[in-house]
Amino acid sequence: MSHAAVSNAKRPSTLRGASLPKWSPWAIAVGSVAAGVGISFAAGLESSVQWGLIAALVYVLGTYVIAARVEGRRQAKDRVVTSMVWVAFVLALVPLVSLVWETVVRGVKVLDVYFLTHSMGVVADSEPGGGIYHAIIGTLEQVGLATLIAAPIGVLTAIYLVEYGRGRLAQAITFFVDVMTGIPSIVAGLFILSLMLMWDLQPFGFAGSLALAILMMPVVVRSTEEMLKLVPNELREASLALGVPKWRTILKIVVPTAIGGITTGIMLSVARIAGETAPVLLLVFGNPFINNNPFEGAQASLPLYIYQQYSQSAGSEAAYDRAWAASLTLIAFVMILNLVARGIARWKAPKTGR
Repeated sequence: MSHAAVSNAKRPSTLRGASLPKWSPWAIAVGSVAAGVGISFAAGLESSVQWGLIAALVYVLGTYVIAARVEGRRQAKDRVVTSMVWVAFVLALVPLVSLVWETVVRGVKVLDVYFLTHSMGVVADSEPGGGIYHAIIGTLEQVGLATLIAAPIGVLTAIYLVEYGRGRLAQAITFFVDVMTGIPSIVAGLFILSLMLMWDLQPFGFAGSLALAILMMPVVVRSTEEMLKLVPNELREASLALGVPKWRTILKIVVPTAIGGITTGIMLSVARIAGETAPVLLLVFGNPFINNNPFEGAQASLPLYIYQQYSQSAGSEAAYDRAWAASLTLIAFVMILNLVARGIARWKAPKTGR
C-alpha cells in the first residue's frame, strides 16, 4: 500500500462538521424551563400558562442560537423546525393530560362497585347514593343497535364506491357522505324527532340509536373506503385471472385483507358516538330507573346522565361527584374501545415475511 493511501486512511473525514450531542435538546429544554420561570418571576407573571409559553419561546430561540453557532445556520433551521414540532406536541398534550387527571381525581370519590351496579331509582339528584347501572345499560343498548345499523350499511357503501362506483351516482354518494361527516349531532336528533312527531311516538331508546347511526355511518364509510383502497390491485387481478367472480373476489380476497382496518374504523366510530348527548336528550329523554327494553319507554345513557347530574349539582356535592364518576366511566369505556381496535388491527394485520 502506498504512503498516500495510508495517509488517506488515517485522515478523518472532513465532510461531517461539528454537531451537538444527543442530549443537547433535553439540556436546552431544562434551561428553557428555568429561564421561563425566571423571566416570569421577574415580570410578576402568576399564570402557569404564561410560564409555559415563555419557556417554549426560549426553547425555540435557544435551539436556533446554539445550533447555529455549533452546526451552522442550515442545520439550525432543521433543529428549529424539529423543536417547534415538539413544542406543538407538548402544548397539545397538556390540556389532554390535565383533563384526564382532573377527571380521575374527582371521579374516584364515588366510583366503586355499588356505583356501577345500582341505578338512581328513588334517590333524588341532591341526595347521596345511587349509581349509573341504568345509564350503562342504556348506552350499551343504544350504541350497540346503532352499530348494527350503521356498520353493515357503511361497509357495503364503501365497497360499492371502491369496487363498483362509477359515474354520477358514486359522485353523489361521495358528496353526501362528506356532508354527513360534518353534520351537527343535534341535526340528526331533530330529524328523528320530526319522524317521531309525525307518527306520535313517545321517547324510547331505539330512537336515539337511529340518530347515532346517522352520525356513525359516514365515519364507517370513509374509514372502510380508505382501507379498501390500500388493498393492492394485483390481488384483485390475480383472482379475476383465475376466473373467480368479482363478488367472490371482494368477499374472499379484498375484505379479508382489509378487515383489520375496517374493524378499527368501526370501533373508533363507536367511540365517537358513545359520548353524544344532544340526540339522546331529544329522543331518549332520560330515566332514573332501569329500562332493559330500548323499544319502549325512556332510557338513560352515560352522556345524558352526566349532563343531568351536573345541571343539578348546584348546591349538591353528591350530584357533582356522580357526574365526575360517570365521566370517568365514559372515558374508560372509550379507552377500552380504542385499545380493542388497536389489538384487532394488529391481530388482523397482513403477515409479512423477511
